[in-house]
Amino acid sequence: MILTIDNVLNGPQLTRVREILSRAHFVDGRVSAGSAAARVKRNEEVAADARELEELNSIVMGNLVRHPTYRAGAFPMYVASPYYARYVPGAAYGDHVDDPIMGGDGVVFRSDVAITVFLNAPDEYDGGALVIRTSFGNQNVKLPAGSAVMYPASSLHHVGEVSRGERLVAVTWVQSAIRDPAKRELLFELNSVREKLLHDSPDTRETALLNRSFVNLVRMWSDV
Repeated sequence: MILTIDNVLNGPQLTRVREILSRAHFVDGRVSAGSAAARVKRNEEVAADARELEELNSIVMGNLVRHPTYRAGAFPMYVASPYYARYVPGAAYGDHVDDPIMGGDGVVFRSDVAITVFLNAPDEYDGGALVIRTSFGNQNVKLPAGSAVMYPASSLHHVGEVSRGERLVAVTWVQSAIRDPAKRELLFELNSVREKLLHDSPDTRETALLNRSFVNLVRMWSDV
């Protein structure tokens, strides 16, 4: 499932994030890549020890993890601290699949879901689309500032070369309580109907049955 998450960040929050990034120390993005991905990765990332990360994470991740679409689509059990990436002209990230196990220093997690949060407007740069390869063809993603896209971390994907301007994104990964992406998609769709029924017809037998089925499917399929 490829899922758009609208309005993760509002205008003032984006302005503040951009101000912080303008003075942050960026390093070669290959330092955070596995051996295969490092061969095709050409971007820059905020240094892992940068003092700006605490405020960046408070704004970006604080809003993302509270967003109802994120919670309904990801079933998060663990979410990683994001990388803040910058793509300038000539930068790109070739076809790759995200590492299945991430982390370190005693904390490791399975990367089930990848999320990219777009931090500047698409008209501020040419190229730089996130391209997710699916059985239905390539899905090109270039969203408004403040929006995010969620997709299976197992997907083959790449970021096209930037030819003008600057692309700014935050990228993170989630270990989901629902490991199977097809089951996550079914639960997301069921929950959309469930929430509408709970709002419109909370006392009907049909609502009660659907709610019970959804809850017990989560129980049946969860890794928790």
